[in-house]
Amino acid sequence: MAASAKSFLADAGYGEQELDANSALMELDKGLRSGKLGEQCEAVVRFPRLFQKYPFPILINSAFLKLADVFRVGNNFLRLCVLKVTQQSEKHLEKILNVDEFVKRVFSVIHSNDPVARAITLRMLGSMASIIPERKNAHHSIRQSLDSHDNVEVEAAIFAAANFSAQSKDFAAGICNKISEMIQGLATPVDLKLKLIPILQHMHHDASLASSSRQLLQQLVTSYPSTKMVIVTLHTFTLLAASSLVDIPKQIQLLLQYLKNDPRKAVKRLAIQDLKLLANKTPHTWSRENIQALCESALHTPYDSLKLGMLSVLSTLSGTIAIKQYFSNAPGTAATTVRSFDLVKLAQECCYHNNRGIAAHGVRILTNISSSCQEKDLLPLEQDAVFGLESLLVLCSQDDSPGAQATLKITLTCMVKLVKCRPHLSQSVVESLLTQLHSAQDAARILMCHCLAAIAMQLPVLADGMLGDLMDLYKLIGQSTTDKKQELLVSLATVIFVSSQKALSSEIKTVIKQQLENASNGWTAYRIARQASRMGNHDMARELYQSLLTQVASEHFYFWLNSLKEFSHAEQCLTDLQEDNYSSALSCIAEALKSYHKGIASLTAASTPLNPLSFQCGFVKLRIDLLQAFSQLICTCNSLKTSPPPAIATTIAMTSGNDLQRCGRISNQACMKHSMEEFRNLATRYGDLYQSSFDADSATLRNVELQQQSCLLISHAIEALILDPESASFQEYSSNGTAHVESEYERRMMSVFNHVLEEVESLNRKYAPVSYLASNTCLCNAVIALLKVPLSFQRYFFQKLQSTSIKLALSPSPRNPAEPIAVQNNQQLALKVEGVVQHGSKPGLFRKIQSVCLNVSSVLQSKTGQDYKIPIDNMTNEMEQRVEPHNDYFSTQFLLNFVILGTHNITVESSVIDSNGIVWKTGPKTTIFVKSLEDPYSQQVRLQQQQGQPPSQQQQQRTAYSRF
Repeated sequence: MAASAKSFLADAGYGEQELDANSALMELDKGLRSGKLGEQCEAVVRFPRLFQKYPFPILINSAFLKLADVFRVGNNFLRLCVLKVTQQSEKHLEKILNVDEFVKRVFSVIHSNDPVARAITLRMLGSMASIIPERKNAHHSIRQSLDSHDNVEVEAAIFAAANFSAQSKDFAAGICNKISEMIQGLATPVDLKLKLIPILQHMHHDASLASSSRQLLQQLVTSYPSTKMVIVTLHTFTLLAASSLVDIPKQIQLLLQYLKNDPRKAVKRLAIQDLKLLANKTPHTWSRENIQALCESALHTPYDSLKLGMLSVLSTLSGTIAIKQYFSNAPGTAATTVRSFDLVKLAQECCYHNNRGIAAHGVRILTNISSSCQEKDLLPLEQDAVFGLESLLVLCSQDDSPGAQATLKITLTCMVKLVKCRPHLSQSVVESLLTQLHSAQDAARILMCHCLAAIAMQLPVLADGMLGDLMDLYKLIGQSTTDKKQELLVSLATVIFVSSQKALSSEIKTVIKQQLENASNGWTAYRIARQASRMGNHDMARELYQSLLTQVASEHFYFWLNSLKEFSHAEQCLTDLQEDNYSSALSCIAEALKSYHKGIASLTAASTPLNPLSFQCGFVKLRIDLLQAFSQLICTCNSLKTSPPPAIATTIAMTSGNDLQRCGRISNQACMKHSMEEFRNLATRYGDLYQSSFDADSATLRNVELQQQSCLLISHAIEALILDPESASFQEYSSNGTAHVESEYERRMMSVFNHVLEEVESLNRKYAPVSYLASNTCLCNAVIALLKVPLSFQRYFFQKLQSTSIKLALSPSPRNPAEPIAVQNNQQLALKVEGVVQHGSKPGLFRKIQSVCLNVSSVLQSKTGQDYKIPIDNMTNEMEQRVEPHNDYFSTQFLLNFVILGTHNITVESSVIDSNGIVWKTGPKTTIFVKSLEDPYSQQVRLQQQQGQPPSQQQQQRTAYSRF
């Protein structure tokens, strides 16, 4: 169970206390000042870790200045260490505040008599090109060093020239002719020419520069036909075209020409590699003729390695817009069937090729064509794709080699995609997977189980008849002794849970528990329990969590497992709900709430300062409040039976003009109105939880969204049936039939939503006004229908795959957080906000940060001045700015007024905007205090006025001038 620390609970933070930023820097500085070379080097190489931990400019500036000093006075080995640190910390370079001083210390070494020292300095300047792109002395030194007689210095100059060309338009324009002369010069050795040519890929700053570079490269390709020269020149050609964009179609034609006509395999391979690069970057620039030429080359080549490369380019293109352009009929040509195209012929020919890679690309092309093209004659093509996939499945599932497993992954991905777009093929695909599971290797079985689960999540294709086969296989695996056994038990259990989401039979539970007792470790049992919670099999999950409670060493893990056990028990209580039996429904909800309250106490105990489990606590608290709201609504509806409205309630409602009078005393007490507002408030809170979950996967977010929609649905039903039947609209709540359902839980929830809406709408239309009895029955049945769908605890509840946090630093900032910053009331405070975006191991897995929104507000806490009226604008500060992080760093400034004397509380809150423009309230929220003091002159005048003395002449003069 120790391994479970990775998935949901971070380390509790025990051990020695870490140093703060200044202490850490002083430690390293001590090492730099040491007389021993080893200690100095050790101190230098520890700087990148320091930058990662404290990534703010004030520390980074000090640290780089110290490194620059070491570079200036140290030996070449120390300089090399500083160079490596600078290259590793490239994204922190722009945080150097004293750039001039830093460059001055580094640049002094360029005048050394040692060519190695000069070479290291040139590489150092090249690594700093992003912050000093227009430094003329650096440009001049690079030009001079290109003419050096020392090879090491020339290579360093080439490195620096490439980096500066990428950053500076002026340098690129100035160096282009020099590079051209050196490449074309007879005195330049060939190996040096090969290193100089790649600099030309950066000559894309304007059209004329790009054009002249292309002409030079065109001359080189024809003048120097040797293999190495052609390869380097063509690749530089491609990179230049990809950056300048305008010449991509010409470059595709040139590469296709070399692929077709050049007999050398190395050149052909390079052409294929560059075509793949352009297919990924700009698929829309590929014309039909380009794809046709590539198909012809692939059909005619006798070499499998080249055919594999060409097919990989075509399979990349087949998943993009290029495939639609290829199949669209050109004007003036007769319509042709899909099967008559060369691309389809090539794919069909390759599907059964003896090379696995070629076969995989062949079926991928057929799958992509079947998925993206909607022509009528696609039926034979779909069958070809299915047959090809099945043959590859049989071939790769018997082989344990890495190559076979990679091909199998491609095959299974294609299966999932094909079934998603063509649901009528699902049955045959699933049957072939189940048949092959028995004879496959264990590594292949795991992948096949994942594929089966993915298909079954989208479509309910795994019938009960298939469960027998799966259970037999589960018993078989439980008795085996392979190294993949634990992983296989989890994968197969997931498929079983997906295929029987309605309810697990006692026989299946017994088999799974028996195999786990015999064959598994605690971690496997936990993973299976987690999957059961995700699929809504809470009874099974509760028993597994219960069995694991005594197998963990940490009390945090114990409380975590105990909370999961209680949540599973609570959800299990809700499965016994029955329609029209409201008293038992209330007792079931009460029992569930009891377990949930126990669970939330355990969950709070499981949290640590490093991992506060905020999403889990928020989600469970909302679930508790939702159950309480449901219980209250059923109680309110039940009370109508004991205290029904009078017989003349409808007449009273019509005469008074208040439609609520139809419900008699209940509406007068506003219970229903309060209930409706409570559900709307819950929906808002679910929306806030959604907005704060930037790192959550899409399934978790959809789950939160469904909970929010269930709250809105009930509030709408109360309004439509009881409070305001005439103005209630059904259009905004109507389900979107085209939306793709991703899971069984979502499918069942959407089915309940539709059913409840239809019931409410039909009652409204048939029996207007609706009788109190019918409306109460409808509301209670809606609540029970929603609760009968087993809640799914999605991945983010257990596992955080993406981690993103923002760290803010404010300046000025007080030494003691409780101390206020003093500012005079006639001056403005310039508040600088700096921030760093910190990522986990998989940055941008689900969504990426486009910009950061900073909101600054101030509130007057205590007033020390006189009680005179001040315009409302001067009392508060409310400002917002959006900044785009660069290399995960951002900074901006705010000017704040504090006219009113007293202590003000300034709050800076950050939220992020992703690449789709959606705002996420990630935080953090930082607070500082400001004390607004009266300026000395105003204070003096006020004191004199209080004492009854007229201001002196000098003071009067100053008052007059102060207006200007």
